[in-house]
Amino acid sequence: MKEITRRIFVAGAAASSTGRIWGANDRVNVAVIGTGGRGNDHIKEYAALPEARIAALCDIDQAALETATARVKSLTGEAPKGYSDMRALFEDKTVDAVSIATPNHWHALATMWACEAGKDVYCEKPACHNVHEGERMVAVARRTGRMVQIGSQGRSVPHKIKAMDLLRQGVIGKIYLAKGLCFKRRPSIGHKEDQPAPPPGVNWDLFLGPAPMRPFNELRFKYNWHWFWDTGNGDIGNQGVHEMDIARWGLGDVRWPRNVVSTGGKYGYVDDQETPNTQLAAFDYGERELVFEVRGIMTGGEAAIARSGNGNYVGNLFYGTDGWMSVDSEGYKVYQGETSALVTESSKTPGSDTGPHMANFLAACRSRRYQDLHADVATGVMSADLCHLANASYRAGKRLAVDAETGRFAGDEAANQFLTRKYREPYVL
Repeated sequence: MKEITRRIFVAGAAASSTGRIWGANDRVNVAVIGTGGRGNDHIKEYAALPEARIAALCDIDQAALETATARVKSLTGEAPKGYSDMRALFEDKTVDAVSIATPNHWHALATMWACEAGKDVYCEKPACHNVHEGERMVAVARRTGRMVQIGSQGRSVPHKIKAMDLLRQGVIGKIYLAKGLCFKRRPSIGHKEDQPAPPPGVNWDLFLGPAPMRPFNELRFKYNWHWFWDTGNGDIGNQGVHEMDIARWGLGDVRWPRNVVSTGGKYGYVDDQETPNTQLAAFDYGERELVFEVRGIMTGGEAAIARSGNGNYVGNLFYGTDGWMSVDSEGYKVYQGETSALVTESSKTPGSDTGPHMANFLAACRSRRYQDLHADVATGVMSADLCHLANASYRAGKRLAVDAETGRFAGDEAANQFLTRKYREPYVL
């Protein structure tokens, strides 16, 4: 496997630092890695973008790959190449960029391998599975000169861009609190026994990748991998990282807090889920604070956050010395004064949130300027890292002081173990 990794590196080193010279009508040849779930959305969005051509697909599930291949052909009239192992895909010199929709634990390694092979990368959120991985991703992206956009599509949504501009202009005065809400209904996953073998056509070893080898279990596959520490980060690192990103953005893209404390638990259910379904995290930034709350069980809303269906209230609240603001998928509202008078509001522009974010990525693939990306890897990694700090505090069961220079917990090596992992050979970062 070290030979494969080295071969990928040589391919990347041989590639031009700027890639091919783009003509005015050239399309970016994109490969989608992970074709189920969010990967289906990637296929739909790229198929609708004239700047992109879906050149290849990759999935460890043969049935999913065949279904996605047929879908691409129906949408574009062209059948893409198919791969079961992303390492073989990275050796394909006809592919310019990859779009990663794998489980969280694969995001960093897939991104790094792709960059080394000379591919630009669109990677789903969260950018990384832990803090160590995020550091490696940023370093590799910068060293190879590749464009790496994280799927924090809120950064490309017009009404959210406008809301952040208003906050910077002081519409609610000096901000003292940013709050992220992830009130998203999640039913119990129940219990299922391990199986002696995965379903036919599923490469379980490749699915697990850098995670520990375990017997196949249906609950650790498909979407429910989010709720296990080996492969996911709970809802704070799933839906929640979007709102964490907006909260951090509204505070001026703050980085490491002074300290973090997170409490909660898995309440109401007796099942196999490992991550909490109720979680409260607080990040201390001195004269201001970032607070994040997760509720996966039945709940009401908060302030002016709109209900998006299925009992979900997802968005952000900002509180300042002169008023407060709500921001969610439906728009934003600004309230001022002692009476909280509604002074301005804006609704969401119709259309996809993801499409414009991918279009921004494709434009940067041409410009070769990572500064043109709305959610460059360094931005996405920092937002994910706040989720990782919160989960580490929750798992350690205590408030933790953060070293602003290193992003590690000061004097607490036991807690720092939650910011990395043991990597299974040969998938070592």
